[in-house]
Amino acid sequence: MSQTEIIIAGFGGQGVLFGGMLLAQAALEEGKQTTWFPSYGAEMRGGTANSTVIIADEEIGSPLVVRASALIALNEQSLKKFLPKTKPGAFVIVNSSLVKDPFEHTGAIIHLIPATEIAHNELHDVRTANLVIVGAYLRASGICSLASAQKACEIILEEKPKFIPVNQKALALGFARLENE
Repeated sequence: MSQTEIIIAGFGGQGVLFGGMLLAQAALEEGKQTTWFPSYGAEMRGGTANSTVIIADEEIGSPLVVRASALIALNEQSLKKFLPKTKPGAFVIVNSSLVKDPFEHTGAIIHLIPATEIAHNELHDVRTANLVIVGAYLRASGICSLASAQKACEIILEEKPKFIPVNQKALALGFARLENE
């Protein structure tokens, strides 16, 4: 059975839960099985937040992730907390705009992408850094297509259609940027 366990982590307010929901919806668009499990601290914005997403070809037994096959870290605190919870060979996508300290992890496939800088400089909205980094993960892992993720944006943001184009562009920028790293 092919199953991928993903942890997306960052500060509250960075769109961690939305990023996880979008990955889960993109998997559904491709007919895959998925779970999405959000978690956030009591302090909300500024506190820690993470979500776990499992994507599989067959039925998923449990939504709990013990050792992740992928980590999307939007900040340094989240990287330090969740990196030890990854499997050898895990894809680790790091927002290098906010992670400045060197780190080591043997066996992980690490990609650095300045997601916050891209969101600020190219989209003029740092709130889209979450989808820039999710787009990079899509490219690195091949777990879902960019088209499925962009369709997921339309579904999730159906009630807020003015946000769809910028979020779709953020996904595309991250996807394209990883190609150039």
